[in-house]
Amino acid sequence: MTRVVCFGPGPRFKGGIAQYNTALARALKDEGSEVTIVSWTQQYPAIIPREFVDKASRSDFLEGYDIPVHYLTNWNAPGTWKKTAKSIAALKPDKVILQWYNPTQGIPLNTLAKYLRKHTNAELLFDLHFVAAKEQSSLDARLTRMALRHGHSFIVHAYKTAEELKALMPDGSFEVTLDGHSEARSLVVGLRSMAAHPSGQGPRTNDLVPKTILKLYHPIYSLFKPDPAFDKEAWKARHGLKGHVFLFFGFIRKYKGLHHCLRAFAELAKQRDDVSLMVVGERFWQTVDQRKLSTKLKNAVFGTLKKLFLKKADDEQGYDPLAL
Repeated sequence: MTRVVCFGPGPRFKGGIAQYNTALARALKDEGSEVTIVSWTQQYPAIIPREFVDKASRSDFLEGYDIPVHYLTNWNAPGTWKKTAKSIAALKPDKVILQWYNPTQGIPLNTLAKYLRKHTNAELLFDLHFVAAKEQSSLDARLTRMALRHGHSFIVHAYKTAEELKALMPDGSFEVTLDGHSEARSLVVGLRSMAAHPSGQGPRTNDLVPKTILKLYHPIYSLFKPDPAFDKEAWKARHGLKGHVFLFFGFIRKYKGLHHCLRAFAELAKQRDDVSLMVVGERFWQTVDQRKLSTKLKNAVFGTLKKLFLKKADDEQGYDPLAL
């Protein structure tokens, strides 16, 4: 049985990455693997003025699954980084899948991946939700390279991401595959299996080249199931919705383009009287009490750092598309 560790935000966190990591763990369990989720306790520097833990949802996405979840890694407590690595190593995993979605995590993930590469024979796969950040800073490429250099393989959901990875590490050797099979890597394994590894245990995963980029489509999550008792038409009538309903769902952030959606829908509504638009989500930077002194201090420090490091110093604090 293959032992897999899924490192990333666990199900107690908000957002698509936490749901993705949980859904991935469930899918691997369904395939017969022994799966453990190892998660952050805090994913980002404490100065970021936002609440990331989901305190509202009542759903248990691991109900019915024997998948342990260990919340270990605190970005703000470096001592937890190596502790996490040792805990993962103790599980003796065959594969460790690390969710990559923010360059600031390059610092702790560098420590984590470096330790695992040195002290285990596990294959380290970075699941890349992007390589070039949406709000690129002067430090992002360096932090990203710091962590990703330790990966043996990479998962991408767009060819653009694969090209960004190659550009980030131009001296690397990469092979893109759609099914995980690498002819070049198979040849390397075959040749090295004919010679004893210095450890006497055969070829280590750490030695394998070139690095594989596995291109997969982005899956539809299996976490959410339709309620068979839900009466769609009655719900629409109760909430004053018209025949055709458009849904904008998720965090309200500038790069997601809700302001464009609202303007486009306004044009559509001029031509048709049977359409409605629902905006369901939360304003990304409005999840903490803005009146508290601690929040004001975080806003001040965070805003200053963004102006120093971001090419476009837009902190989105004034972004209010619903005012349209």
